[in-house]
Amino acid sequence: MDPNQPQQSNPADPAERPADSISPRQFNTTSWSMVIKASDKDSPQSRQALEILCKQYWYPLYAFLRRKGLESHDAEELTQAFFTHLLERDRLATADPNRGRFRTFLLASLNHFMIQDWRKKTALKRGGNVSTLQIDFEDADQRYSREPVELLTPEKLFDRKWAIRILQQVIDELESYYRQRDRAELFAALKPRLTSENAASLAEVAAQLGLNEITVKVAAHRMREKYRLMLEQVISQTVDRPEEVEQEINDLFRSLSNS
Repeated sequence: MDPNQPQQSNPADPAERPADSISPRQFNTTSWSMVIKASDKDSPQSRQALEILCKQYWYPLYAFLRRKGLESHDAEELTQAFFTHLLERDRLATADPNRGRFRTFLLASLNHFMIQDWRKKTALKRGGNVSTLQIDFEDADQRYSREPVELLTPEKLFDRKWAIRILQQVIDELESYYRQRDRAELFAALKPRLTSENAASLAEVAAQLGLNEITVKVAAHRMREKYRLMLEQVISQTVDRPEEVEQEINDLFRSLSNS
């Protein structure tokens, strides 16, 4: 399908509407702003903000530490300790959005944390009043062992796992979007065209869904538009300025192509 070919919209069907472009106003809730919220312990949003960051980034950081040579238990302990470390007001209060991309800040912070006497500090704080975040490491080692052998540096492996996590988040949100509109079957049929998984032809999808091929062609185009918009929105939460979104998306796909 020619992505430049104009398509007629169907305003009556929200799942089929063309996607709107991202606007600077959508940068109100960025990862940087969540860092600021997390640093303000007096705010009821503090812990929630850090939990969101933790959920999104703990596995890429864990994979980074494993590639650094740490055993599973040590990588789990250090990842947990690092996020506990981020709960402290004085650690996050110095975070500066002008430093650039959030993932760069996060990885630099972890590297700095690694060279500190974190074992001694966290050991003194355990049993005290320091709150910790609960990270589910139950299948972390098995998940890591299933990863393909990759000749990547720890930093590039972190970028790769970050990219995979971001794309999975977008796919999950897109699936939820279609489910809410009773179009789960349409999403399931067209999803392989987004993820490069042995996608069926449009004619085969049309026959499967009992639709004509033109309708399916339009639906596939609209789904790609929505996917791109959602990706832009998720990426916008990890950078400081709107103009950085496109470069970060390019870097995301570049990190996936590196092996």
